[in-house]
Amino acid sequence: MARRNQIVSLAVMGGSFDPIHLGHLIIAEQAAEALRADRVLFVPCNIPPHKDAAGLTPGSHRLKMIALAARGNLKFRASNLELSRGGVSYTVDTIEQLRGMYGPRAKIWFVIGADSLRELASWKNYRRILSLCTIVTAGRPGSGLEMWRGEGGAFSREEVARLRARILPTPLIGISSSEIRRRRREGLSIRYLVPAAVERYIVGHGMYRGSRRGTRVKCRASR
Repeated sequence: MARRNQIVSLAVMGGSFDPIHLGHLIIAEQAAEALRADRVLFVPCNIPPHKDAAGLTPGSHRLKMIALAARGNLKFRASNLELSRGGVSYTVDTIEQLRGMYGPRAKIWFVIGADSLRELASWKNYRRILSLCTIVTAGRPGSGLEMWRGEGGAFSREEVARLRARILPTPLIGISSSEIRRRRREGLSIRYLVPAAVERYIVGHGMYRGSRRGTRVKCRASR
């Protein structure tokens, strides 16, 4: 792990990554270029606070697939930060941990999708997140942030202005992890949806072929 003096700008992408796919990698590459990031960190969650975690693939598999997807890109890294911490994975805890690791002078960007931005005001201590890092939204400009509300209320005008300033235009990539899992269950190809190494790993381990059974975990708290 790089230390404080080695990282000036860090882009962070969080999520289930079940599995990671080419859409994630395209956004990560564009973020690295646009933000001039020294590193892009993919952080798979342990237990997602914003969705039903029933049947979530074990973290060891998801982390390995990220490592395979990141291979060959010197800026990309898989991080076990949330998996090692255990429990429900709250973004505020992760950003605080990264801030402690890389120091107060490092620039930390947290890259999210427009769908996640709509829920940001309901995340745990979201204003603390805004104070520790810069939120970057992968999507198209002109998204009408003034009307976006979460359970905790609307964004302030200052917050809207800050969020509007960091919209990262990206191609509309119609790939989702849920679609990849569905195709596997139905015996369809996932070629060209995930990196070849990830496809081989999924096929080799027989992943996503049966019903998604597992310990049912209900988490109603916000990320």
